[in-house]
Amino acid sequence: MSAARDPKAATLELARARAVLREVFGYPDFRPGQDDIVASVLAGHDVLAVMPTGAGKSMCYQLPAIVRESLTLVVSPLIALMRNQVAQLKANGVAAAALNSSTGPDEYRETMADLAAGRLRLLYVAPERLARADTREMLARAKVTTLAVDEAHCISQWGHDFRPEYREIGGFAERLGGPQILALTATADQATRAEIVAGLFRGAPVIFVHGFDRPNLRLAMGPKADARRQLVRFLERHRGESGIVYCASRKQTEELADHFTAQGFRALAYHAGLDQATRGARQDVFLQDDGVVMTATIAFGMGIDKPDVRFVAHAALPKSIEAYYQEIGRAGRDGLPADTLTLYGTDDILLRRRQIDESEASDEQKRVERQRLNALVALAETPRCRRQVLLAYFGEESAPCGNCDVCLDGVATFDGTVAAQKALSAMVRTGERFGEVHLVALLTGEATDNMIRFGHTSLKTFGCGREFTKAQWRAIFRQLLALGLADVDLSAHGRWFVTEAGVEVLKGRTAVTFRRDVVEGAKEKGRKKAARVEKVTAAGLDAEESDLLAALKAERAALARDLNAPAYVVFADRTLIEMARARPKTRDEMAEIHGVGAAKLARFGDTFLAAITRFEKG
Repeated sequence: MSAARDPKAATLELARARAVLREVFGYPDFRPGQDDIVASVLAGHDVLAVMPTGAGKSMCYQLPAIVRESLTLVVSPLIALMRNQVAQLKANGVAAAALNSSTGPDEYRETMADLAAGRLRLLYVAPERLARADTREMLARAKVTTLAVDEAHCISQWGHDFRPEYREIGGFAERLGGPQILALTATADQATRAEIVAGLFRGAPVIFVHGFDRPNLRLAMGPKADARRQLVRFLERHRGESGIVYCASRKQTEELADHFTAQGFRALAYHAGLDQATRGARQDVFLQDDGVVMTATIAFGMGIDKPDVRFVAHAALPKSIEAYYQEIGRAGRDGLPADTLTLYGTDDILLRRRQIDESEASDEQKRVERQRLNALVALAETPRCRRQVLLAYFGEESAPCGNCDVCLDGVATFDGTVAAQKALSAMVRTGERFGEVHLVALLTGEATDNMIRFGHTSLKTFGCGREFTKAQWRAIFRQLLALGLADVDLSAHGRWFVTEAGVEVLKGRTAVTFRRDVVEGAKEKGRKKAARVEKVTAAGLDAEESDLLAALKAERAALARDLNAPAYVVFADRTLIEMARARPKTRDEMAEIHGVGAAKLARFGDTFLAAITRFEKG
């Protein structure tokens, strides 16, 4: 760890950082939590920062590099992320470059010249490149002051985005002479933070955990009925907006992309089975254009720094509650309202269980992974505010949020004790040897061949649950699983068995409460949600301002195509929305708009002023 600096000098540098924030990036002040982290970095401390997505983590290493006029090496996991961050920095007049497999000979020579001359402030590299001897020698000569490790949770072997190359970064830092280290992530529970500290830092870093709440994200989850229909209804509320639909398989990404395209959406599939050129081209379309729906596996997303993703949907249950948080966090990075929807079913839960059980993890790690999955299932089935349950998992307390489906639409519950006892009794009376299909048939009185063969038509539980349909019984079984009253042995053909907590219910010592909407369905609720979400996700502009915003977006799209860069490299949505409201007439007025720094004002200001003038003249 580098030596701590003089406190007075660090204070002056923080004031300079605030000025740079305004002059270079066009932001009036720090976002919550940024100033403490930047101050600690400027004071010379090693830092581990856990900040919610959209809180501005990259600014925590970009500002110190500019203020100090020294070189910061940024380890970043994806080429696309490096390319787009470098484009953003250059658009703001900051000397930045990237070294990766896509770097051409001319660009490489230019980067080497800038490094040798001391002109570069930020150099982005992939972790794999650090293993190369020529890279190590080059960086040793370049006098790296700070090593910033983005997406630092990738160092955790049991994290959802584990990258083995991240394990080598700590040793690489030693060979560089021990530069100051800044590690950043949006997703790290206490165990993951401990792994990051042990793997990256020689001593104890200053740790900042600035909360996990993303209040601009609307949270919604629901059981799968007709997933395609449910997703199309969700997408209808976001026509013309960019978003991601996460899928459980490569095949599903292709099928849903075709289905959404047939419904009039601009949809593209993305998964690891596509060749690199196709993946890169589709990613560029998503980043550069408005209104693209990406149907993707988890191969897509980490490092996608697109601020105006307005929605994220899951066509199936994510791997864990951390993965869920990370994936929905790709929406609304600009701080504007964004929407999420997660669909799930018992098959998803059992698939995740099977993946855990069949993994090569230790018994202890499997236990941890099961707990993480159970936490996600509990979040899906909760009758409480979803945000309260989600934040409680990360150790935070909060009041009901008013921005999740439970808070907005309410949840009706009913005493499910008798229904639970019937289901649990069906398991016990069949020797806890059968799967869900057989048990549901037993409860609904369906005399299948197996029912007759095993003599189960004569059991007292045969037909005792005809008050519910098969679909409703499947929902009840899922809630039994979520509540820990029953479990499934995946190694024995998916047999269901009663847990200790379930025995207490069977004996009448514990009551059970079920969500009525999950069991009975809620068709009216879907329509109410649609209207409310439309209102929540609107930019708050009147009709004329919305028309101006559309004209400004068209201007931005043309500039982005000329630059071969994402649209937000020109200006983010938030900036265009403020322009549409304020309608600046002069450069000085334009400079007051959020996100308009000196370099962008000089480069793009006149173009957008002219677009506003044309619009007003009609």
